Amino acid sequence: MSRNFLSELNPQQKEAVSSDGPLLIVAGAGSGKTRVITYRFAHLAKKLQPSSIFTVTFTNKAAEEMRERICPLLGRDLRQCWIGTFHSQCLRILRREIQHLGYTNDFSIYDDNDQLSLIRHILKELNIYEALYKGVLQKISFFKSSLIKPEDFLSQSDGFGFEERLAKVYVRYQDELKKSNGLDFDDLILMTIRLFEEHPKVFKKYQQCFEEILVDEFQDTNPAQYRLVKLLAEPHRNICVVGDDDQSIYRFRGADINNILSFEQDFPDAKVIKLEQSYRCTQNILDASGGIISRNQKRREKKLWTDKGSGETVCYFWLSSEEEEARHIAKIIREFYLKNNYGYGDFAVLYRVNTQSRAIEDTLQTEGIPYKVVGGLSFYHRKEIKDLTAYLKLVINKDDNVSLRRIINCPPRGIGASTISKVEQHAKKKGLSLYAASKALLRSNGIVSSMKDKLETFAALIERLSEKSYKDTAELIKAILEETKYAESVDEDRAANIDEFVSAAMGKDVKEFIDRLSLTSTADDSAASGQVSLITLHSAKGLEFPVVFIAGLEEGLLPYLKAKAPEDFSEERRLLYVGMTRAKDLLFLTGAKKRRIFAKIKEQRPSRFLLDLPKEVCTIVDKIPRNLKAAPEASMTAKPLPPAYMVGSRVKHPVWGVGVIRDCYGEGDEAKVTVNFPNIGVKKLSIKFANLEKLI
Repeated sequence: MSRNFLSELNPQQKEAVSSDGPLLIVAGAGSGKTRVITYRFAHLAKKLQPSSIFTVTFTNKAAEEMRERICPLLGRDLRQCWIGTFHSQCLRILRREIQHLGYTNDFSIYDDNDQLSLIRHILKELNIYEALYKGVLQKISFFKSSLIKPEDFLSQSDGFGFEERLAKVYVRYQDELKKSNGLDFDDLILMTIRLFEEHPKVFKKYQQCFEEILVDEFQDTNPAQYRLVKLLAEPHRNICVVGDDDQSIYRFRGADINNILSFEQDFPDAKVIKLEQSYRCTQNILDASGGIISRNQKRREKKLWTDKGSGETVCYFWLSSEEEEARHIAKIIREFYLKNNYGYGDFAVLYRVNTQSRAIEDTLQTEGIPYKVVGGLSFYHRKEIKDLTAYLKLVINKDDNVSLRRIINCPPRGIGASTISKVEQHAKKKGLSLYAASKALLRSNGIVSSMKDKLETFAALIERLSEKSYKDTAELIKAILEETKYAESVDEDRAANIDEFVSAAMGKDVKEFIDRLSLTSTADDSAASGQVSLITLHSAKGLEFPVVFIAGLEEGLLPYLKAKAPEDFSEERRLLYVGMTRAKDLLFLTGAKKRRIFAKIKEQRPSRFLLDLPKEVCTIVDKIPRNLKAAPEASMTAKPLPPAYMVGSRVKHPVWGVGVIRDCYGEGDEAKVTVNFPNIGVKKLSIKFANLEKLI
């Protein structure tokens, strides 16, 4: 007996699955969007060939999940069906048809690194400041997603200044791609559109092939992507788009929210169905996030509701510093974990910019709480941080061959592969480290003068750095940066990470700091039963967690300091809304009065968005002690707990015996610990009165 899909859906979902196109499904956060798309595909496949349903989404993960959900519904293999990302679908078409555009079918696809390398080459060739390469590539990508061709932009430029030079780079870039029989990611969509517009027979073949068009995450489409699906939908007009304008957060990548807001202008006969029942969040979370997003002017009105109940109120904590913020987050995580309410994998900490993860990572490491950085590298694993760490290690231990190999030509100093090979051969022959071998080669006559000069310069650099004494690790890092000019070789984002690294190293002993970083870099993530997720707000879309923290809800971070125009603030609101609606059960918002931004401690103010939180579902808690309100600097120099009472320490209680400390908090007479006694259980104790004995 065939399965009745419609009986498993709520009335709005049922209508969305069974209605004919054109159709706009406005799917609120947690309203079962993926279920509707998969069930709609299965419902259509009852009367059509699955291969005639052109289905696109934005990530390979989402496409694979969609395929995995549909297969059991239909009981058949869908590998040959058209379910995939925009780029994968266009690639499939171009591999078959691109010869019509003067390319061969074995064309190359240039990834981000290939593109950046080509842009840098062109900038150098045209005598344009090479450090602009990332910004130039971003501009070119924006032109392509907006359907602006090189010749169009060249004709629109003012004939002088940056625009004229940018137009020349764009033209040269496309010429080089063509000469190389290569396409970049944006070209995959553009060339497919061009194929359809310039070759009617090919276009007609694919229009006839696809009887239904399904578009997921429609609010994230750019003009080129929307143009593609509109072309394919022309004959049948059976196009179904699913999305939520309140979750459009990728304008910086070219996404155009007007695609979803003006869909009925392109398809006047379109039916609009709103999915407003949320299966994810509690009502308090929905009301709090709804209060934020309702202030945006350009949006489709919707009122999300749930039958999960009201749940706990949303809490905002205002703390004295980012370190206190991180400690407070860790404390809440630890308390819930110790109460067996949630595992570590149930928690997520979201933030606006990558550099915010540093203080949170430091605290979670100190507290022994396992974590993972989702959608990006751990702060200490980023290239620029690893490079500077290698310098630190080589200064302390010149026999560290791994560190030497990493930075001997970083930044570039003309020491190529042949020179390094010569050093390695000598090291192997004499049984020396690479550094010792390079020094030995410099004393011998078996090395050409050009190679000798470069090795001498490098060795002298390391010797100078090693001979000096430094008050802390930050001072040594600054000396490395000054000597090597490393910061001049990186872009703005990496430079910001370097500033954050310097901040993290302030007041730290060099050897202890290096040891800590070494242990962090060799941690075995798979050994943890669960990990707290650290995620930027942009990377959190599509995810959900029982407990969510949003850190740094302050002016300059959220909304971000670069937000100037009204549409910028609207997008920042949507970004906060996306973060808030990742929470299933509990949502905590935090902010800090003092925060290091670009290596400077700055006075912060709570985010303007807090004014939009409905008072009946939110609690605002000021956690700054009164004595720190008058002198906030004191929070940066507060004394830590005595080393005897750190997490993991063994202590003996006069009644309950030996236990292990699981948590520490408070200071002075207010200091408390949570201790796990094997035969008794977990106990909270005041250090002042508990009479604990430290065990070694």
